[in-house]
Amino acid sequence: MSKSLNKLLLEIEHYIDDPREGLTEEIFYFISKLTPLVNVDLLIKNELNETLLTWRDDKFYGPAWHIPGGIIRFREKFDSRILKVARKELGAEVTHEEHPIAIRELFAKGRDIRGHFISLLCPCRLKTSIKADQFLEGKPKHGQWAWHKNAPDNLLANQLTFSKYINEDFKY
Repeated sequence: MSKSLNKLLLEIEHYIDDPREGLTEEIFYFISKLTPLVNVDLLIKNELNETLLTWRDDKFYGPAWHIPGGIIRFREKFDSRILKVARKELGAEVTHEEHPIAIRELFAKGRDIRGHFISLLCPCRLKTSIKADQFLEGKPKHGQWAWHKNAPDNLLANQLTFSKYINEDFKY
């Protein structure tokens, strides 16, 4: 490695406090251009075999329903990320199966930043009620949730690969 590159990398490291706690937005976006990100997606079913989806509306993916999920931090077990995602996105506690039921490579077409994921689909059950806002009618807002019998037409494009797990005939 050249001395100048090594110097630049050391300077970048100066901006990273503890990667286990997450990264600054700029560092995270840079890393996401270089390597796939590993994330957990929480497949939460109710007693009617409906799937809980949350509404997302951000600059990367636009407005769409999606399976709640989050990127695993450095030296974080996927078990821990599952519990944190449930608390952060739903304000709820969950239990989950020991192993994912699916592992998929997800790509965002035409984009390098946050464009490649290795996704672990993890079956979960709610232990507590959801504190986040439920979508009831009108136009959904970012962070709202709703139960779905089948994968909606406006499911996040890179999660279409999970449609069979969302559809009401799938049981785990």
